Amino acid sequence: MNKLHIITPVKDSLETTLLTIHSVMESDIEVEFSYTVYNDFSSDATTDILEKESVKSGFTLLNLKSITMHPSPNYLLILQMAQQRANFENAHLVIVESDVIVEKNTIQQLYNQVSTLDKPGMIAAVTTDINGKINFPFLFAKKFSQGILNTHKRLGFCCTLLTQSFLNTFNFDTLNPEKNWFDVFISHKSLELGFKNYLLTSLRVLHLPHSSRPWKHLKYSDPLRYYYNKIVDRRDKI
Repeated sequence: MNKLHIITPVKDSLETTLLTIHSVMESDIEVEFSYTVYNDFSSDATTDILEKESVKSGFTLLNLKSITMHPSPNYLLILQMAQQRANFENAHLVIVESDVIVEKNTIQQLYNQVSTLDKPGMIAAVTTDINGKINFPFLFAKKFSQGILNTHKRLGFCCTLLTQSFLNTFNFDTLNPEKNWFDVFISHKSLELGFKNYLLTSLRVLHLPHSSRPWKHLKYSDPLRYYYNKIVDRRDKI
């Protein structure tokens, strides 16, 4: 029986991060699992609260500033470290991002599907807003009835399981270090290697996107302002 290695990458956004952590730690999971929160250069105030919460709730907190001097985002390093641990523990990898609230049975249901589906590489829960409507990045699923969707679309990493078979086949060390986000490439690589990707449209999680940068909500309501703010945000980082 495989274990689970559950991870949450974090960069501030403390309010939703704590909701994410609590939802994972309060999940009903029947198999052995580990849970690591990867703190990607959050503020000192956020880091302090996360350290206290890790002691209180029992998850592992890994502060990346103690490992690397590379500025955030460090999603590549997080994926590489998580894959290494998952492979060492013969575990599936579950990514729950810091703006996602899982239900008590979400993670166990993802695990249960591994043994029932044909050659799964990635299995994702669909995301919804607070009104229960499917939202980004799974808007394409709106036109399908609830059930299991075998898809060639990219699976965002909001709440997604990467199977041990896939992790043993594709080495994340080969990912392009010049990129910051990898859900599209990894989704396509899974299919390229002969695996199948599934979206569980009946298994739903609450997604509160872009809480660390609220202006990103403009992408859906005011695209011109969204791209202006995106340019300004990028200049600030430089």
